[in-house]
Amino acid sequence: MANPNISDVKNKVQDAGAKAAEQVKDTASSLTDKAKDVASNVADRARDAASNVGQRAEDLTERAGAGVRHLGEAVRERGPHGGYVGSATSAVADTLERGGPYIEQEGLSGMADDLTTLIRKNPIPSLLIGIGLGFFLARLTRS
Repeated sequence: MANPNISDVKNKVQDAGAKAAEQVKDTASSLTDKAKDVASNVADRARDAASNVGQRAEDLTERAGAGVRHLGEAVRERGPHGGYVGSATSAVADTLERGGPYIEQEGLSGMADDLTTLIRKNPIPSLLIGIGLGFFLARLTRS
């Protein structure tokens, strides 16, 4: 008669073990789903933050372009109009007035693309300018 009781206990232990394993599996699945949701939310927030930073940078660049254009107009209006100084003032004003809309329209990404293209088309002068700027900065910071 001892065997049926041992068999019953064994079956109960196996059932309890199966139930516990099922609960662990369900809990693990639930935790995995929650972790995926949290990761997705974090990724969405990071993407939104990066988008906001990028948009702010583009807005600031657009405002800077407008400021450069207005500076060109102010130089033209207030600067001398005759002689060598007048010619130089006019050239500076022209450059500023053309540069402002370029900055406004292209933004940071467009200017970076243009700079990349310029460097690819002129690698040796770009390298020499980089070396010169490095030398200048080293001398400037060397005190």
